[in-house]
Amino acid sequence: MHRIVVLYSQPKDPEHFREYYTNHHIPLASKLPGLIAMRYGFDIEVLEGEGQYFCIWEGDFADAQTMMASMQSEEGQAVAQDTKNYASGGFVIFHYEAEEDKRPNI
Repeated sequence: MHRIVVLYSQPKDPEHFREYYTNHHIPLASKLPGLIAMRYGFDIEVLEGEGQYFCIWEGDFADAQTMMASMQSEEGQAVAQDTKNYASGGFVIFHYEAEEDKRPNI
């Protein structure tokens, strides 16, 4: 599985970010081709090190090629363009091959 993660820094207007993100951006992102699952959360806390983040988004794809094709699709470009409507504090995007935990549930 391949995962993309977006960390959003503290925005200028947190209430606008939260409202716009949940009511407009998340429904837009949910239409990404090949998206298997997504999750997001607000008011992210850092346990160690420096950095303050307001929001995180994670999206899972079958593989890196599917993720890249999704980001280059019409829907992916719409998601990227929409970011300027709420992400006034900036953001960081990274992706990686996510290993599944094969240990049995205890």
